[in-house]
Amino acid sequence: MSSYLVLIFCSIIIAVGAILFLVKFIFSQEKGTKDMQNISSAIKEGAMAFIKRQYKTIFSLALITVVIIIAANYFGNLSKGSGTASKYAWHIGIAFVTGALCSGISGYIGMYMAVNSNIRAAAGAKKGLNSALTIALRGGAVTGLAVTSLSLLGVTALFLIYGGMSNSAVLIKEAPSLLVGFGFGASFVALFAQLGGGIYTKAADVGADLVGKVEAGIPEDDPRNPAVIADLVGDNVGDCAGRGADLFESTAAENIGAMILGVALYPVFGWKGILFPLVTGAVGIISSIVGIFFVKADDKTDNPMSALYRGYIVTTILNLVFLFLIIKSMFSGTLPGGGNINYLYLYLCAFCGIALSYAFVLITDYYTSYKYRPVKSIAEASKTGAATNIITGISVGMESTALPVLAVSAVIFASYKFGEFALPNISNGGFYGIAIATIGMLSSCAYILSMDTFGPITDNAGGIVEMSGAPEDIRLVTDKLDACGNTTKALTKGYAVGSAALATFLLFFAYLEQVKTILGKPLDSLFAVDIGKSQVFIGAFIGAMVVFIFSSAAIRSVGKAAQYVIVEVRRQFKEISGIMEGTAKPDYANCVDIVTKGALKQMILPGIIPICAPILVGVLLGKEAAAGFLMVCTITGVVMALFLNNGGGAWDNAKKFIELGNLGGKKSETHKGAVVGDTVGDPFKDTAGPSIHVLIKLISTLTLVFVSLFS
Repeated sequence: MSSYLVLIFCSIIIAVGAILFLVKFIFSQEKGTKDMQNISSAIKEGAMAFIKRQYKTIFSLALITVVIIIAANYFGNLSKGSGTASKYAWHIGIAFVTGALCSGISGYIGMYMAVNSNIRAAAGAKKGLNSALTIALRGGAVTGLAVTSLSLLGVTALFLIYGGMSNSAVLIKEAPSLLVGFGFGASFVALFAQLGGGIYTKAADVGADLVGKVEAGIPEDDPRNPAVIADLVGDNVGDCAGRGADLFESTAAENIGAMILGVALYPVFGWKGILFPLVTGAVGIISSIVGIFFVKADDKTDNPMSALYRGYIVTTILNLVFLFLIIKSMFSGTLPGGGNINYLYLYLCAFCGIALSYAFVLITDYYTSYKYRPVKSIAEASKTGAATNIITGISVGMESTALPVLAVSAVIFASYKFGEFALPNISNGGFYGIAIATIGMLSSCAYILSMDTFGPITDNAGGIVEMSGAPEDIRLVTDKLDACGNTTKALTKGYAVGSAALATFLLFFAYLEQVKTILGKPLDSLFAVDIGKSQVFIGAFIGAMVVFIFSSAAIRSVGKAAQYVIVEVRRQFKEISGIMEGTAKPDYANCVDIVTKGALKQMILPGIIPICAPILVGVLLGKEAAAGFLMVCTITGVVMALFLNNGGGAWDNAKKFIELGNLGGKKSETHKGAVVGDTVGDPFKDTAGPSIHVLIKLISTLTLVFVSLFS
């Protein structure tokens, strides 16, 4: 075990070294003109004020939750003896607090680097496309590497502390189940961070667009718009802080789920089956670092995405090589009943997971890029007004769910079969094949998160350039990067949904394993979930409903918060004379404060729904009903997230397609219809959709934490 642990901790040290290098590089870059710096300072001030108030609210809720977790696990495990129950409860509680703190730190790092990279990317645009691209991606890379290495460090350290360092097989096998609190804590913070940030960013964006673009007829990021700073702040608190916490909990929850599955196969693999996800995460970080430094664009090219794809391809190739070596090293051997483990089939499982990540990239690009039919059809529909734009956008969003679902289903089927081929006559061998596919898909997480954070950095850079009155040639560079950033954000959301679909399948299996442990059944026995039982059907029915209620509450929250912004922007246009002429300055700070208060107020209700519902189902209807809830909630959540993310992204790029001069351009009635459609899609793709990624994993980890209470 020691050599693999050395590899894990060495990768973390390498990541820290790379982060320090990248931070030094970012902060050594020019900060542009005085006007640019003033705008950047206003964005940074607003973002820091929001996250400080948001985290105060989140951690107040977390303190209440950890008390409930400790009490619930103590009384739920009293049958094991008071000493064991107390130890178990405190271990789960400490893991929850650790996961919550690490998730919060991940979100803060993401936002901090974004608000310090945007101004430097804007200034770098003077030197050309490659300079601005390099600064923006390396700013995002700090977030990607920090989030993945912090997740790896947290899970590994707790695993070792809770029994992984022991020579006792009993303690080694018990340790992963004690880590579920870490995953729940990470998911808890991520849900509220994503919700609060998503509500903030879309309330500001909708308010700025409807009053600025549609009513006043001024461009996006125009300094005369009082909501423009709030809009730019929103890119950071939603797409950086929220997504950083989101992908932190993704890596944590998926690693823990795979480790619990490794416990079920302990007679076959020993400790290697438990440690494999962490070792893969370690080499994935190293591959991503290499991929990041391979990104370089030609200043004369019109497509910076090609440079980003180059880095992604390098990362993927390295992961394929490393995974082959790791799987061969860890899983070569004999089976308990005789015969050899066919590690090549296990490698094919990892290959399936990596292929799925590419499939999601291609499918998401097809449905959200203005180069293809879906987005162009929405733009065409805008010629007859907002109503036909919205109808077509909803149709595209619904259509976009088919190919991803088929892709996930194909990978689950193939990796399950490969797992069975690799481990013939071994119970749960197929499930471990799915675990390897999930870990394979996650291996490029650091690079994917770097591309995701690149998006809001370039968006902010474009806003800073326009507000500061920079020359048109600089704006042309940032426009190219902004369009590229919109694509990377959409691709990352697709990747997050795909990984969530595989991960929750693992976590569902982990839940069944925990139930068997509580009931005293052997892990290779069966715990059936009979959907024909009335209480199980009711639990499943409620699981589907919760996804819709949660989505409704999240979208409605954006609408309510946006109303505050619209009223304030209209008031300033009316009462502050000289704004439209450019002789008077809008009150940006008041808009930022209004959106902050509105977003934090509106995030509570949507966040409470998915926390309370599964506990009530489990307590009132039982363990089997909770399994039905978990299964159907996961399936419904994945499909809903695909619909919301892709539909919202398609609406956004239909508007941008028109703004590029197509179908009448910015001054046309077609554009007005597209702007309205974009405002409908905004809470879809940036609030409800990304929050559902967290929702389905939070419910999975939550049921694991509270399963001892279920009847």
